[in-house]
Amino acid sequence: MQANEKVVDGGLLPDANGKEPSPSGQTDGSKWQKPRISRKSLMKCCLVKWIIASTTQQGPDDSSDSDLELSMVRHQPEGLEQLQAQTQFTRKELQSLYRGFKNECPSGLVDEETFKTIYSQFFPQGDATTYAHFLFNAFDMDRNGSIRFEDFVLGLSVLLRGSVTEKLRWAFNLYDINKDGYITKEEMLAIMRSIYDMMGRYTLPSVRDDSAFEHVEKFFQKMDRNRDGVVTIDEFIETCQKDENIMASMQLFENVI
Repeated sequence: MQANEKVVDGGLLPDANGKEPSPSGQTDGSKWQKPRISRKSLMKCCLVKWIIASTTQQGPDDSSDSDLELSMVRHQPEGLEQLQAQTQFTRKELQSLYRGFKNECPSGLVDEETFKTIYSQFFPQGDATTYAHFLFNAFDMDRNGSIRFEDFVLGLSVLLRGSVTEKLRWAFNLYDINKDGYITKEEMLAIMRSIYDMMGRYTLPSVRDDSAFEHVEKFFQKMDRNRDGVVTIDEFIETCQKDENIMASMQLFENVI
């Protein structure tokens, strides 16, 4: 990923240039185009790149690994068939993801420091520490300080291949830092600043210091419909689905995942 070529626009997250056409070429009422389910789309994701790279270092896929090798890992994941039923990934994709995951995390669990290491590698021109912290908390649903393989692939499945509503719910969870069911202006600003910090000062076009604040102000005016100072998940989803710019950025959500 060429992170320094990202364009920061009025979308929910820093956007990329252009849109991927849907397989049918059709769009819905919001003019949003569903991303193609392809290996190219899958490989946009930083987290997937990280574990796939580990897999390729080990050599080609071994068909004997069809049931997810469980030896020498402290946490044993669910069976392959169950994960396939719960996600949008194919059997081979799950095998590949698990092989890389196990190689990088022999314990079967990912901690926050691992997330920080991953993002510092993919965004060396900026400071990814804070964004990695927020993203880790979004994956760590039970708040125990570690992420299981099952949680990892369930989250990736939503982000890369979920429905519009599923992606928006996941995004809401990311912005809802304290997990109280509401997004405050301060929480949204914290996330946006962490993304701008991660992209770095060499982002094209250049980003002003007050861009994140202006970005959040504009979003809150749209989303906080009853003007009570917080955004609920219903307000968030309804506003995003009606805003073409936001939907375009959601289509490329995985570019900073």
